Amino acid sequence: MSDPSGPVVTLADIRAAADLLEGAVLKTPCLAAPRLSRLTGAEVYVKYENMQVTGSFKERGALVKLSSLTEAERKRGVIAMSAGNHAQGVAFHATRLGIPATIVMPETTPFVKISATREFGATVVLAGDTVDAAKAEASRLAEEKDLVWVHPFDDPKVIAGQGTIGLEMLAAVPELDTIIVPVGGGGLISGIATAAKAVRPEIEIIGVETDLYPAMWGAVTGKPVICEGPTIAEGIAVKEVGTLNRQIVKDTVKRIVLARESTIERAINVYLTFQHTIAEGAGAAGLAALLTEPEAFRGRKVGLVLCGGNIDPRLISSIVVRELARDGRLVSIRIDTPDRPGVLGEISTIIGRAKGNVVEVAHHRLFLDVPAKGATLDVTFEAFDADHGREIVTALRAGGYTVRYIDRAETVEDPHRTPR
Repeated sequence: MSDPSGPVVTLADIRAAADLLEGAVLKTPCLAAPRLSRLTGAEVYVKYENMQVTGSFKERGALVKLSSLTEAERKRGVIAMSAGNHAQGVAFHATRLGIPATIVMPETTPFVKISATREFGATVVLAGDTVDAAKAEASRLAEEKDLVWVHPFDDPKVIAGQGTIGLEMLAAVPELDTIIVPVGGGGLISGIATAAKAVRPEIEIIGVETDLYPAMWGAVTGKPVICEGPTIAEGIAVKEVGTLNRQIVKDTVKRIVLARESTIERAINVYLTFQHTIAEGAGAAGLAALLTEPEAFRGRKVGLVLCGGNIDPRLISSIVVRELARDGRLVSIRIDTPDRPGVLGEISTIIGRAKGNVVEVAHHRLFLDVPAKGATLDVTFEAFDADHGREIVTALRAGGYTVRYIDRAETVEDPHRTPR
């Protein structure tokens, strides 16, 4: 590496990492995204790191670190802690290089990531509810078994490997004004910022974290933060950022956007429906930053790092349904009715004539607040948009039915509310 008195990672280090990765890691495409551009007002380009063999950028840094080990270190074996993507990167390339690998993962890690890590050849140990708890167990095992640490972010070799993404983005789109990078421990943004600012000094690097885990934001602003809670972006749910990364971010990153969970969900859905690609929560965080502050990026050439696509398929299904509800295209209502033959048919007819599509009906007679000769119907129907949904509800009310929205605040009223 470079002189200890100079930068931790240099452009030369990142170029050397790029040479090492040649042919072993995919140079993923960085492509224009016209539909995202129309949605956000920026000229958007997406770097598709979800196309890597392991589904994320993490194998870049993992391979650079593994390749730097001595023969004696390789025989000892390596250990890593990860919520999933670093785990898969280390597992895949360690197996390919003949290095035994042990990965400690939080017990809350999505099963799809645990399964993939095992399939890539690593021994998986589940410990604790968070990355930090997993780190403590990994430290214990490293000392007990004399294993070599492969840190997910606080390592110059790893940072250099991740920085190759920045080189590739500017090679594909040299005139980028801004790159938005998801931030967990800080390895990805440290590498990209180092590379991009060296090649194009005027470029702005923007970080993004989930507002449940604003660890780097707190580190660079000096403000106290609380990092806790279940998040869809578990890949960036870090309570303590890297020491090396913190300083690099302070020196090179303009600012960090905090995105709400609901906005990250929306970003996942937008990637799926607009770009026909899969993004996990952390992978969609860059787009969530654009959706959070569209005016800040309007008219700029913005590169988004879609850093990973390892998400549970069941979670994707849930997100799609929730986003249909938020957009007012899937509407749930409760209707009080007399308990007589033909009522359900009448209600279905009104919805059908208004061009709605009934997708689910639940018929309740045992609710204590319903008259003995009455019933309550919970109806979910599809509409073209929020206005169309309101038209259908108006038609039902005009037909003499009492209609109440179920979870209206999460559906029709404010589908694009501003994140806190």
